[in-house]
Amino acid sequence: MARAQALRVEYRQASLTTPALEIRYSAKRRRTATAWWEGATLVVALPARMLVVDREPTIQWLIEKSSKHRPALHKGDQGLLERAQELSGRYDLGVEPRSVRFVSNQKKRWGSCTPLTGEIRLSDRLKLVPAWVLDAVLVHELAHLAVDDHSAAFHSLANRFERQDEATIFLEGFQLGLTAHDTQA
Repeated sequence: MARAQALRVEYRQASLTTPALEIRYSAKRRRTATAWWEGATLVVALPARMLVVDREPTIQWLIEKSSKHRPALHKGDQGLLERAQELSGRYDLGVEPRSVRFVSNQKKRWGSCTPLTGEIRLSDRLKLVPAWVLDAVLVHELAHLAVDDHSAAFHSLANRFERQDEATIFLEGFQLGLTAHDTQA
């Protein structure tokens, strides 16, 4: 009968610069380190025998590498467009976005759109938020493709996403954290 392999697990909460982490130290793993996404959490698997001095640089490298391949958050933005199209259909918004992409020049707002062209731009700061918050911002911008102001008609569409108010509260807190981080840097 084979002896069960020891597995030690460490959990780290998301920060302003890193996703939530589940770090698994495995006695079975000998040389390689790897990472994969489980929802908004990045699971990192390391050899238990890895030198302590090598762990943090390896974890940071895996975060950088994996963030480029996170579903719907990669540079190609095709995943974002597909997600926006899916949300538009699910919430019967009656709009068809032509493009959705992350941009780095939006520091005061989470998203913007151009109803005439069907383009949606999202702040790249949203790469750190949970998927449901990103969905809320997408639905908000999709609603703006149909109604270009914040009237009752707009809110009627945007609030079809059931967690819209919760996402607003999350983003207000997240913005406070970003502001505090920026003033300390």
